[in-house]
Amino acid sequence: MPYALVLPQLLITFIFFFLPAGQAVMQSVMMEDPFGLSTEFVGLANFRELFADPNYIASFKITILYAVLVAFSGLAISLLLAVCADRVLRGGGVYKTFLIVPYAIAPAVAGVLWMFIFNPTLGTLSHALRAFGLDWNYMVHSGHALTLIVIAAVWKQVSYNFIFFLAGLQAVPKSLLEAAAMDGAGPFRRFWSVVFPLLSPTTFFLLVMNVVYAFFETFAIVDATTMGGPGQDTNILVYKVFVDGFRNMNFGGSAAQSVILMVMVIALTVFQFRFIERRVNY
Repeated sequence: MPYALVLPQLLITFIFFFLPAGQAVMQSVMMEDPFGLSTEFVGLANFRELFADPNYIASFKITILYAVLVAFSGLAISLLLAVCADRVLRGGGVYKTFLIVPYAIAPAVAGVLWMFIFNPTLGTLSHALRAFGLDWNYMVHSGHALTLIVIAAVWKQVSYNFIFFLAGLQAVPKSLLEAAAMDGAGPFRRFWSVVFPLLSPTTFFLLVMNVVYAFFETFAIVDATTMGGPGQDTNILVYKVFVDGFRNMNFGGSAAQSVILMVMVIALTVFQFRFIERRVNY
């Protein structure tokens, strides 16, 4: 019976993860023409070509920076909102509902929304920034474009983080906070010494999920806003896989990129479980 209950999940994992991953590994060592009429085994040539390409190295670096900004900004903002919402006594349900709403929005819609807000000619925030002397134009300035996709990605993920942080805060025993207050600990000291250590399992889980989200699930945001531009300054790895595979018809190189991306995310996840989890208090 246990194996029968687990079998559907195993089949889904095999069909939608292991099978495509295996096909990607096979294609990464092949060179295929755009029409799929001929295939040649080239070994590690696709990987050597990638690491000799300065555009791929630049995409690698911008992806690391993007993932760090999305993960840590999203966690910090979500924790702040959860702490504020947990203190609200009147109308708390309304605030919490509005903070959860962005999670129901598709990533492409979130990207288009922020693209219009920061549009150089029509955007409300771009006009406000121009009033302060900042010529905002994400179509020209790479820093502005990176800021745009980071804001859109963080805004989309804040609701997910907020739910877990709020649940963790509500599970903190009030007796511990009262005891710390009686010992003379201020609000910040109570949070840092009592609340945050008890939130460490939730924080660790969300850190892993946000890193995976930044690497894999923000493709639609980039595609709907900057499309990897200006130039290739926001061409993160998951978007470069799509561009090289479906637009440039470089199937072998695209498969090699997907394999590298998969290995990198697995390595980051293992690193987090191996080293960061030591600081988690269960």
